[in-house]
Amino acid sequence: MPLPKERIYTAEDYWNLPKGRRAELIGGQLYDMAPPGFRHQKIVSALTRLIGNYMEAQHSSCEVIPAPFAVNLNADDTTYVEPDISVICDPDKLTERGCSGAPDLIIEVVSPGSRKMDYGKKMGLYMDADVREYWIIDPAKERTTIYRFEEDAAPMIVAFDQPVQSGIYSGLEITVSELLRGR
Repeated sequence: MPLPKERIYTAEDYWNLPKGRRAELIGGQLYDMAPPGFRHQKIVSALTRLIGNYMEAQHSSCEVIPAPFAVNLNADDTTYVEPDISVICDPDKLTERGCSGAPDLIIEVVSPGSRKMDYGKKMGLYMDADVREYWIIDPAKERTTIYRFEEDAAPMIVAFDQPVQSGIYSGLEITVSELLRGR
């Protein structure tokens, strides 16, 4: 007896989710997202503000967008993700429905339910989609993992009390422990 076929979800399913339901569409499968906690949101808010201020000081046209914000990495019908922070420097990628194509920088803040997704599935997606740089901020382990996909190098792991330096934005340096203290 043949196995039942797995349902393949599309952008239409994603955009028609019931109000209040947050999910990501990856490879035609829907993955529900749990609401983020206080520490997670504190980090996202502080980073969004800090990176936005940096971009403004540099007179950059890059947009710094926090979740919820749909990112259609490869502009196909089966993958929409919602990174915690997306930095997009190509204005042609931005639409009313989100980002169509890969952001330059993606930051994910790990939650207990997102660990496997952020370190595994999403890391591969972001690399394959030509995201230039990907940061995984892990509050439980108090470290940030940085992937600089353009350099094709091993990831760097930086403790929260050490500065994280962007490889694509000269002068962008963040110390996560200071963000958590409110500095």
